[in-house]
Amino acid sequence: MAVFRGIPFAAPPVGAARFAAPQPVVAWDGVRDALAFGPPPPQAGVFGMDGVGVAGDEWLTVNVWSPDMAGDLPVMVWIQGGAYTIGMSGLAEYDGARLAADGVVVVTFNYRVGIEGFALIEGAPANRGLLDQVAALEWVSANIRAFGGDPARVTIFGESAGGGSVAALMAMPRAKGLFHRAIASSVPGVFFAPDLAADIAVACAAELGLRPTVADLSTVEPEMLTVAGDEVMAKIGQFARWGQVAHKNIPFAPVVDGDVLPVTPWEALESGAGRDVELIAGHTRDEQRLLTALEGMLGQVTADQAAWALEVFAPGLTYPQLAPEELFEVVCSDWLFRMPSLHLAEAQVAGGGRAHVFEVTWAPAGPLGACHGLDVPLVFGNLGVGGTAAILGDVTAETEEVSARMRTAWSGFAIHGDPWPAYDATNRLTRVFGVEDEVTAYPEEVSRMIWRAHAFRQISLDPQH
Repeated sequence: MAVFRGIPFAAPPVGAARFAAPQPVVAWDGVRDALAFGPPPPQAGVFGMDGVGVAGDEWLTVNVWSPDMAGDLPVMVWIQGGAYTIGMSGLAEYDGARLAADGVVVVTFNYRVGIEGFALIEGAPANRGLLDQVAALEWVSANIRAFGGDPARVTIFGESAGGGSVAALMAMPRAKGLFHRAIASSVPGVFFAPDLAADIAVACAAELGLRPTVADLSTVEPEMLTVAGDEVMAKIGQFARWGQVAHKNIPFAPVVDGDVLPVTPWEALESGAGRDVELIAGHTRDEQRLLTALEGMLGQVTADQAAWALEVFAPGLTYPQLAPEELFEVVCSDWLFRMPSLHLAEAQVAGGGRAHVFEVTWAPAGPLGACHGLDVPLVFGNLGVGGTAAILGDVTAETEEVSARMRTAWSGFAIHGDPWPAYDATNRLTRVFGVEDEVTAYPEEVSRMIWRAHAFRQISLDPQH
């Protein structure tokens, strides 16, 4: 396995390039060491963490794992999640060696997050983090042959905000032709309208006594901007006019600005924008469970909290009678991840494209179930390292078996396509990754019926506030 780390795909976004679209990287003479991951982009709590990467501002870098430098192999490009607020490619759980060993070239990369990447700033292009992703894919298109990869067979894959990024890239004219297959896992249904994004940017800048303009924010060190974003998140519940995103602590998301992102992914795919891209979309069964645990509510959700979740996240929708915690988790899972992912596949099919749907129901021992993020270590095969170790617990033979099946399914899709029977409006065939795999009708039928008439659209400022 040949491994290259920390290769710049764009110039550091500092100085005059701060808040700009990614700029071409300056070439170097001679041999460049590619032994260490580049530094993570500025973000809350993790920027400059010891052992993550080298110091400096060369945040926009790619990493490559190749099993055959002289090959002509399919390429898999990973887009990590992190609520569009945190995220870096140098984490141990994203090591691409086991996945690449299946006969693909694996690429990971950094992109700007938080205020630097997604705040709507006057004088700057929207969705700079997504533009970074396009620049990384352009680097792959231009350079991956030198690493044994085939630029005509590129699969992008991502989870959570990475899955939302995959969905966004399918809707972006700038990304057309840069990838040929896509895997969108746990796609968040949160895309901002410009009025909401602008109001959040005003609040972030106000923490520093500034306006959300390039002229003002360029005077502030990136680390200080992350502090301002942290301050807003700490009191996000005070911003009732932000509606659902305030209740879920979501200060950043792609902005449907009419240019970089013309429409939401669901609208784009319904109109046929993804017709030439084969899509896998899916989710875990118990998406919300991890978030419930992180919020200190596991086993403590009250009837009032469940009723509140139903009112806030599923207004006008009727759920069956469930115990409070189950109702809370199903509603939140459906609104944030499960139904957006399913609707993305359905939009792809409605637009004349091909889609395959999956759900992960296998769960390790412990209270978290098949929670959000469980599929990431299973796909990469890095089962006992990094933050994912806390989700998986003790790695058993069964864990290894499920991981091998998922890893083979993902790499097989990149190599051959057509991983299992396609999803359609009649049969709704879905691959379920459990103790044993099966292909069956979409398992969450009750939720599908409840949400069948709902349209995931851009989220605007709440008119009631």
